[in-house]
Amino acid sequence: MQLTDWLPTTKKELEIRGWDEVDVVLFSGDAYVDHPSFGGAVVGRILESEGLRVALVPQPNWRDDLRDFKKMGVPRMFFAISAGAMDSMVNHYTANKRLRSDDAYSPDGKTGFRPDRTTITYANILRQLYPEVPIVIGGIEASLRRLTHYDYWEDRLMPSILVDSKANLLIYGMGELPLRELARKFKETHRIPTDIKQTAYIARTTPHSEWNDIKLHSHEDCLKSKKLYAENFRNIEEQSTREDSARLIQNYRDQAIIVNPPFAMKGEDLDATYELPFTRLPHPKYKGKTIPAYEMIKHSVNIHRGCMGGCAFCTISIHQGRKIISRSEESILKEIEKIKELPDFKGYLSDLGGPSANMYKMHGKNTELCKKCHRITCVHPNICKNLNTSHKALLDLYRKVDRLPYIKKSFIGSGVRYDLCLHQSDDENTNRINREYMHELIANHVSGKLKIAPEHTADNVLKMMRKPSFEMFRQFKKIFDEVNEKEHKKQLLIPYFMSSHPGCTAENMAALAAITKKLNFKLEQIQDFTPTPMTLATEMYYTGLDPYTMKPVFTAKSKNEKLGQRKFFFWYQKEYRNQIIADLKRMGRNDLINKILG
Repeated sequence: MQLTDWLPTTKKELEIRGWDEVDVVLFSGDAYVDHPSFGGAVVGRILESEGLRVALVPQPNWRDDLRDFKKMGVPRMFFAISAGAMDSMVNHYTANKRLRSDDAYSPDGKTGFRPDRTTITYANILRQLYPEVPIVIGGIEASLRRLTHYDYWEDRLMPSILVDSKANLLIYGMGELPLRELARKFKETHRIPTDIKQTAYIARTTPHSEWNDIKLHSHEDCLKSKKLYAENFRNIEEQSTREDSARLIQNYRDQAIIVNPPFAMKGEDLDATYELPFTRLPHPKYKGKTIPAYEMIKHSVNIHRGCMGGCAFCTISIHQGRKIISRSEESILKEIEKIKELPDFKGYLSDLGGPSANMYKMHGKNTELCKKCHRITCVHPNICKNLNTSHKALLDLYRKVDRLPYIKKSFIGSGVRYDLCLHQSDDENTNRINREYMHELIANHVSGKLKIAPEHTADNVLKMMRKPSFEMFRQFKKIFDEVNEKEHKKQLLIPYFMSSHPGCTAENMAALAAITKKLNFKLEQIQDFTPTPMTLATEMYYTGLDPYTMKPVFTAKSKNEKLGQRKFFFWYQKEYRNQIIADLKRMGRNDLINKILG
């Protein structure tokens, strides 16, 4: 491969191409990996496919004389900014607000390559250096901060990121379609348009549009009333997942934040992204270094986008959408053909999955009903009767992939939604296929360990999380064990659990310890709940209310409360033994002492 196979990252690389200026300069908080799982690469390749000259500056130095922000010169159109694949504050800090020791999206996993609040920092530098050049921001950090939001690290409400970044336009969600529209319209008008779907901007007055409008409570009103802020969230979440979404308008001082409704993406749009000329490799500047996030996904294939789960603590539904956008089999097989050519590929696909491993090609039986649907999630508190839960398309895909002569094994590394596998449909053929899917998955697609995310054992907490009953996990574990025995395998089921989620008490965590111990689990994949912008759980954490019922919700907030819940994960460690006994006695749950520690 040649250096020109990547997007240019230096002045020298521009000169090699014979370019003296570019149309767009893109700044990214991540290292540059030219792969469809890395947002910076996708943005650059999308704009390139629209005929633009694009330069990408990965992880610019914001501490020195700012030469990284100047080296590509002034773009003919605009600057573009993405903080990276993660919110920079989540990337930097643990749930206890301690600095993390690594960064999976940086060379050799080292920290210090991006600032806190990356989007704002980069935008303010560019605004200072080039006050007349438009700035477009996007990525998950900007997307989930597009309106008034609670910031856990500041412990306060903050206005739309448009205010502090002074950006001209914000693209939210997965940005291929608005990016293409932006490129085309800018070439025609030589200005940043404000009538593109899936974008947000600040305006002095609200322009007329064909969309319906929903007026949110102002930022100032949200500061005065947590109840009004909670009401806002309900509107934002509902409109982010509906097919007939309205335009959202929120006043901030004497201006308005205007959020246009999202695009309706199709499978062919997603196929087009994966067919862009990615090298699928880190830029040569990282020779001799590893980028951990790339090492995890380089031999994996993302088969769909979106999630209909709507878990309270997760941002996928509100960022990628509730509707499942599935790639065609042809597109997936083409990508596997490219993976085959990678120098270190040995015939093993590490993942054939997506946000959830087993939602591929799932959709409403009657699509007209889906267009009118106001549900946030298709699977909670029960699976929608209109949802086709058949795993046939996924089974067919697995088998076509496994028949490829150069594939030895295709594994499923993404989390599996067992409620979809176990759902009893009115159609017995669907139930038969789903049983067949579970056997195929467990017998042929587990790389020693299968990830599963029950998240908790208490029904009251699971209801808050929008997760299925723990009884379903028991059912799936029974099937997993039976298939293992039949196939003479010693595979492990790795369950993920969470502490300190809104609605969870220390007593709930004690019961979780007793139940999981009885199931012979010593928990490894665990986390404390971290409030991140624009999730239902975060709004409950901040307001103390459920935005859908306005009923009070208890949440562990202090460091001691959180550690008090977390220690039940580690009942088998001696240093926690006396604390656990004392806590159980204080709760009046002496019955659990022997169950946990006996």
